[in-house]
Amino acid sequence: MITQATAEDVSALNQLINSAYRGESSKKGWTTEADLLEGKRTNEVELIEIIQDKKNTILKYSENNQILGCVLLKKKEDELYLGMLTVSPELQNSGIGKKLMQQAEIYAITLGLSKIVMTVITVREELISWYKRNGYVDSGAREPFPVSDVFSQISNEPLEFMVLEKRIS
Repeated sequence: MITQATAEDVSALNQLINSAYRGESSKKGWTTEADLLEGKRTNEVELIEIIQDKKNTILKYSENNQILGCVLLKKKEDELYLGMLTVSPELQNSGIGKKLMQQAEIYAITLGLSKIVMTVITVREELISWYKRNGYVDSGAREPFPVSDVFSQISNEPLEFMVLEKRIS
């Protein structure tokens, strides 16, 4: 079941997102960033701020009262930004990510938006390929990768974001 996350979900979301992006647990899935970055992907303070911002929605995918996936949707002028798409590492390739992306498209349509955009680290070729198979295209735009106190880069290759987009109707 996909529903909107609330402040009560922050602890579970924090655990899920960090387990899927970084550290040993993330290596059980194919979307890990553990070979590129170490440290946290997010924290509870950031997640609370995201949920409290009216421009943002976090959708959660739950089964048996357990959150197994989520996605951040942020209304930006005439487009919807999709970020932090997360599926529990043990359940990746089970269709949860695709269901969350389909729900994001429905959400964009309800807001009257015709485009979804996202950023993906350019060296994440397998992830970019997955998004392209799901209708996203490289917009040609690139954005610098941020510096943070929460995480650090462990790979030597320079990181930047590719902006992907999908037109929806």
